[in-house]
Amino acid sequence: MELDVQNYVRTLALRSPDHVRVGPFTVRYNPNWPIPPANYAVPDHDAAPTPEEIDALIAVFRERDRVPRLEFLPSCAPEVEPALLAAGFAVTGRAPLLACSPGDLRMPPAAAGITMGEPSDLAGYTAAAGVQHLAYGDTGGPTEGEIAWLRGANENGGVAVLATDGTDGTPVGAGGCSVPVDGLTELCGLAVAASHRRRGIGAALSAYLTAAAFDRGCRVVWLEPGDADVERIYAGIGYRRVGDKADMTLA
Repeated sequence: MELDVQNYVRTLALRSPDHVRVGPFTVRYNPNWPIPPANYAVPDHDAAPTPEEIDALIAVFRERDRVPRLEFLPSCAPEVEPALLAAGFAVTGRAPLLACSPGDLRMPPAAAGITMGEPSDLAGYTAAAGVQHLAYGDTGGPTEGEIAWLRGANENGGVAVLATDGTDGTPVGAGGCSVPVDGLTELCGLAVAASHRRRGIGAALSAYLTAAAFDRGCRVVWLEPGDADVERIYAGIGYRRVGDKADMTLA
């Protein structure tokens, strides 16, 4: 499963129209969305980069005004982390990987008073992106990149979901499953408005997204939980730990 996820991340990078190949790395570059999660490199399986190849990788990021950053599974390329550390990179995050298959999904109780559905127009995608934008600590309205990601996922085999309060239609939750690669999709961007947390919306929204992905033919949905409490929520609906992922950044 770990190699499947690594291949998934690498394939998405290769599909990016502005991706760059440098040495044993694929750089996913997003010219319209400068945030680090939208710009990163992925090593090839069993990559063993030289110092010169790492220097060239850094140059690709610097030339595009992006922070040099990688996302990968150390188990699939064990020589990459020590090589990056020697070049001045730091591990800025380690996250467990969780996965769920169709036979493992357990649907939780419905969140009382909450309606869930897939956006079908710009207003719906904007509302969903707006919930995510605020829930992750940003201010103002969502960016074009956030809106485009949800639309692109939903229109290309993935899923985008918006949860609303049934009493007044206020957007209160959102999330997505990315464009599938070989039957795998990533559940990401799950967000619940601060006013509606601890009401079971997160679990219900996660299960809704997962079930929708399976209905579209996906065989595995995977994700990175934000912390141990969130991991327990996903475990409650059938996700299990299958490996670990590292984020490395050069300041």
